[in-house]
Amino acid sequence: MGFDISVSHVFSPAPALVRILRERHLRPHLLVHDDLMPEFDDVDTSSPNCVVIGDAADKFSYQNLNEAFRVLIGLEKPLLFSLGQGRYYKETDGLKLDVGVFMKALEYACDVQAEVVGKPSADFFQTVLNDMSLQPHEAVMIGDDLLNDVGGAQRCGMKGIQVRTGKYRPSDEKHPSVRADGYLDDLAAAADAILTNHE
Repeated sequence: MGFDISVSHVFSPAPALVRILRERHLRPHLLVHDDLMPEFDDVDTSSPNCVVIGDAADKFSYQNLNEAFRVLIGLEKPLLFSLGQGRYYKETDGLKLDVGVFMKALEYACDVQAEVVGKPSADFFQTVLNDMSLQPHEAVMIGDDLLNDVGGAQRCGMKGIQVRTGKYRPSDEKHPSVRADGYLDDLAAAADAILTNHE
């Protein structure tokens, strides 16, 4: 995409979830995108005692969702992890349903509350801040998702700027409970505003 970013500067919820699975001796049934599977290479997935879902794209078929449902419903204490709770996202060919929609379906079917590891979890934002040795007031979140990007960051004490690209909708600026600290046309405008107004 033209950004000069090293892998060490990219934060994904998958490594945080792998750590949780190890600490709690959990064996997941995985319903995630194929590109994410290598993150779980060293995790025991035999006889699953929990379910992990992420942005699985085309793998969110009825058959695969039903398989995850059967694992959950068969557990004495169903445990569901979600690598986020976005409603939808935008790709070059348009808007697509995100993991949160499927998370809600499994929650409803199994009467369980998912543990969200990723945006908008305040713990996820705090992990990133800790890694960068920053306090919340020293960072700004820029994103196109009002609830998960901006709202999640604000719950952690950060400022949140929403860009009018991607999945932004004009109605976001009238949301009843989440209001961005600023609305700008794109990432370049947001970066310029931060550099111009920093203290």
